[in-house]
Amino acid sequence: MRTVYVIAHPEATHHLEDVVGGWHDSSLTAMGRAHAAQIAATIRQMIPEDATVELHSSDLKRCVEVAEELAQTLDAPINTDPGLREKSYGVAEGRPQEWLDERFVPPPADGDRMNHFEGVEGSETKREFAERIYAAMDKALAGSAEHVVIVSHGFALTFLVMAWSRMPIDALGHVNLRSSSGGITVLREDEFFRNRQVVRLDSVAHLA
Repeated sequence: MRTVYVIAHPEATHHLEDVVGGWHDSSLTAMGRAHAAQIAATIRQMIPEDATVELHSSDLKRCVEVAEELAQTLDAPINTDPGLREKSYGVAEGRPQEWLDERFVPPPADGDRMNHFEGVEGSETKREFAERIYAAMDKALAGSAEHVVIVSHGFALTFLVMAWSRMPIDALGHVNLRSSSGGITVLREDEFFRNRQVVRLDSVAHLA
């Protein structure tokens, strides 16, 4: 049986500054760092001491800072992967959220939503984002560890769960899972049927 823990990084400076995140390399806030410690303690309780563990993280600072807490608690090295980054918003990254809101072109209600251009130079389409995350999930699952911990971002959570479920990318046009800063999602593959389960989605009980 294999268990995967997907963590959406907790509060970062771009949240407080109300600027666009994406690939903007923001850091955790003081509260985010406190939540990172709580996340690490919670994950430690969920994984047996003698189990094999692999730790993967987006290479952006706000995720690496969480991964560093986990690495110390789990005694596991960090495998950073730019493929686990948040969606790219191109030239909007680091700018005020209002700047993006004024230029953003929402996807159509029907039709080709996966290849829709949102009106911002350099931004990823939903398909490009999904394909990148699917490839990163394949890399994270390529090892033999019983427990795999992945530190990523809020929007990325949708595609990490869909990649785990082996949902075809063409079916994702209207899919968006709720995510919270510091949320933990637990995925599990059983030994007998090899079914891939979503055991827990976006839990924030550990942050109370």
